[in-house]
Amino acid sequence: MAERVGGGPGLRTALSTLTGPLRFLLLSSFLIPLGSFMVLPFMSVFLHERLGMGLGAVGVVLAAASLVQFSGGVLGGALADRVGLRRTMLWALVVRTAGFAAFLAALRWPPVAVAALILTCCGAALYLPANKAYLVHGVAEERRPAFLSAGNAALNAGMAVGPLVAGPFVLSSPGPLFLVVTALFAVVAVGHARLPAVGPEKDEPGSAPVAGQGLLTGIAVLPFVANGLAFYLYFHFQHYLAVYAVERASSEFYSLVLLTCFVLVIVVQPLASGAIRRMSYPLALAIGFAGLAAGMAVLAAGTRTALLAGGVLITLGDIVLFLKNDLEALRRSPRSDAVVFGQQRLAAGLGACASGVLGGQLYGFGERAGHAGWFWLFAAAQCVLLPPLLLALRRRRGTASAAPVTADARTPVTPLTDPTVTTDHTATTDHTVTTVTTDLTEGKPVPDDAHGRIPGR
Repeated sequence: MAERVGGGPGLRTALSTLTGPLRFLLLSSFLIPLGSFMVLPFMSVFLHERLGMGLGAVGVVLAAASLVQFSGGVLGGALADRVGLRRTMLWALVVRTAGFAAFLAALRWPPVAVAALILTCCGAALYLPANKAYLVHGVAEERRPAFLSAGNAALNAGMAVGPLVAGPFVLSSPGPLFLVVTALFAVVAVGHARLPAVGPEKDEPGSAPVAGQGLLTGIAVLPFVANGLAFYLYFHFQHYLAVYAVERASSEFYSLVLLTCFVLVIVVQPLASGAIRRMSYPLALAIGFAGLAAGMAVLAAGTRTALLAGGVLITLGDIVLFLKNDLEALRRSPRSDAVVFGQQRLAAGLGACASGVLGGQLYGFGERAGHAGWFWLFAAAQCVLLPPLLLALRRRRGTASAAPVTADARTPVTPLTDPTVTTDHTATTDHTVTTVTTDLTEGKPVPDDAHGRIPGR
């Protein structure tokens, strides 16, 4: 089914339909990264200076934690598909609360810090796919970009504020800081326990996932690969800007660049979400990767102006790429939203890990040669040369994979209210209004107005 033509509701109109539970979820999308980023960005300093771990060991611990946090999302999505979104989010918050509480014990027994960090990352892996899926559960397709971008804005706001609040206390008073963060997560977990249950948790007949489906079954290949490539290239910026910028400017200016990038995501992505939804996928990929390429090339100059301008260009590129990849994966995959978001997190983790391994070697080579700017030029060249391979993949797979999955190929789903569903396909197809009655047996899906899938499934 083709995408609906037209501008869709405006941002304010779309967000005005937010229910109380979704408003709480958006608030949580701010509070959770606020608490996390009061601690996690300082982990390398805390582990090395406060607990005395060697830098090599610190690097291994952080790499393992990052891989768990990103790639574990595919397990989180599968769990949410089986036990329900609310229950998965609640379990994830209990795990994260335990992780931050364990940091208190680490002040007396330093090795516990490693287990605490891994626990918090496991909780994050479980939480995010279910959070995003709950946010768009039952939401009309044209409103989904606004809801997802609002969640991303809240996430980035928390990430921006957390380090500013906690910076002065991480080394001087870590105990009270860990206690405050633990209490914050406990309160948020209690709030999640009061959310309405949706999906399999409601014990609706037929709502459980089909037996035998693997973690990667039904994966939307092109958005998955595009997301992995986008994160691989973006994490060149994320991993290595700090050492590059601090050496050429200052740590304060580096913080200013990061704050500017956060503000751009908070402000621009919600406003641009409608345009990104209507944009064709090849055009979105071209615009996004062009922004990354331009930003990386500008960074090579190494001046303060170049650092700020490069950060802005890269952020504008990832605003388009990350949102469009998620929307396109939802559109193409027959799996539940939670599983789709988990698969996309897996792609992000693989990309970020590859960037850490390959990018570190490349940056070290440029630095030893006395031309660290070469690293950014090589990254820009990858932004130009690698994306055309995605379009080649799209052409090779043909129209069958480029088009949304048809109703006949989807997993069985259950209507939210009544087994008789009336679907209006007149916007962009040759069909008129079609009424479908199903006995909910396996292999007989129920189409709806979101590409043959009940919204939120």
